[in-house]
This record gives sequence, structure tokens and C-alpha cells, in this order.
Amino acid sequence: MTKLDEVLAATRSEGRAALVGYLPVGFPSREGCLRAVRTMVEAGCDIVEVGLPYTDPLMDGPVIQTAATQALEQGVHVPDVFAAVREVSDAGGAAVVMTYWNPVLRHGVREFAQDLAAAGGSGLITPDLVPDEGADWIEVADELGLAKIFLVAPSSTPARIAATTNVTSGFVYAASVMGVTGARTSVGEAAKGLVEKVRATTDLPVCVGLGVSSGEQAREIGQYADGVIVGSALVKCLLDVDLDEGLERLAEKTRELAAGVRG
Repeated sequence: MTKLDEVLAATRSEGRAALVGYLPVGFPSREGCLRAVRTMVEAGCDIVEVGLPYTDPLMDGPVIQTAATQALEQGVHVPDVFAAVREVSDAGGAAVVMTYWNPVLRHGVREFAQDLAAAGGSGLITPDLVPDEGADWIEVADELGLAKIFLVAPSSTPARIAATTNVTSGFVYAASVMGVTGARTSVGEAAKGLVEKVRATTDLPVCVGLGVSSGEQAREIGQYADGVIVGSALVKCLLDVDLDEGLERLAEKTRELAAGVRG
């Protein structure tokens, strides 16, 4: 059982959703990222998605693209991911890495998985890797006990949902809307229906992401999902401000979201 499994079991036993926060590694700086992920855990994030910045981020909206570009310009590298994962783990949170697949291939699938496990990470979210094309990752993840977190969307057919959840572990990532990441004023009605479709195929926890920006939205989604995923609203706290002010804003927003899932 991974730390991720333990956290999701604990939040379920408490009758609430888990708060899952996202931050690109190396943003706003290498040291700033380490302080930020620790701040997120200490302010109420149960799980942290450590994002690996990529030059062709098809799923990312403008806020996360800006942060990732800043990290890449400062020379962030794959080993920085494992340092951030270790920081989350040391702070008491569960850490998963969210990454496009090409950086994992370049690092080496087995090597990446081994480094992730050694850092205390629980698994990978792979937005552009479908299970049909993930045999190498599935094999090594199962061998090392890492979670294989695949995505489903409102457009996913029942057959595709079933095929995806059949090989997923840790949790199922349910994208609440079609489109890129970014804070929205409403998450949309499709999210609840998608969660219901997923639950018809699996007992795995279902975490909803894309668009959550407020404690009220977190509370709403937490009524029917096992986890609430927040990215852009947290990343935005650290844009265009000095680090100390950014961390204060990040802690405040995390506490708001944490109160939402606990409400």
C-alpha cells in the first residue's frame, strides 16, 4: 500500500474528500518550490501533484504554462522532481508526479519509476498516455508498487472508462470539463455524471480536477468525489510576487480549499 492509498483511505474514513494540490517543480524557483509544496501540505493539502514542466503542454492552460516556462528557463531538470517529491513526503503528504510521457521515456521508464519510489513518491499521473500504449509503465509500476493514474473525461465512452479503470490504481483522475487547465467560475454539471459513470466500473477513489478555484467549489465537488484537484488557483498565488508574499497567499488559498473539502 502506498502513502497515497493510506491518505485516501483515511480521508474516506473521515467522510470527506481529499484535497489534491498541483505545483510545477522548479516554480517559482528550485528552493521556492520546495518551500511551496511544504506550505501546501502544512496548510491542508492531503496529496500534492508535483508537475514536471514540459515544452509542449497540451493540457495546460495559461497560468500553468507561464509557471512551467519560468521553471524551464531557470534550468529545471528531472532530478528536481524527486527532490520535491521527497519534500512532500517529509512534510507528511502523499506525493504523485504529473508528467507528459516524453520526459519519462527520455529518462528511462524503469529508472524514472525507481527514482520516484526511492524519493517516497506514490505514482504517476500521465495525461497523454493511454493504457493501450502504456505496457512498459504498467509493468514496472506494478513491480514497484506505484500507482498508475490514468484520466477519463466527459467524452469518454462507457467502454473506454471501463478499459481505463481496469488498469488504473491509486485513483481515477476525472477531468471535469473538456479543455485545458485553468480556474473557472463553475466546474460544470458533467463532473458529477462522470464520477457516477466511473463508479459503475470500479471501487477506486475518483478525484475531480480542471477548474476548481474556490473553497465553495471544493465543498460542492467533495460531496460526490473522493478527491478535489486544484492546480491553477494555487499556482497563481506565486505568480508576479516575491516568494514570501506568494507563500502567504498560497497558504491562505490552501486553507480555504481545505476548509471546503472538510465542510
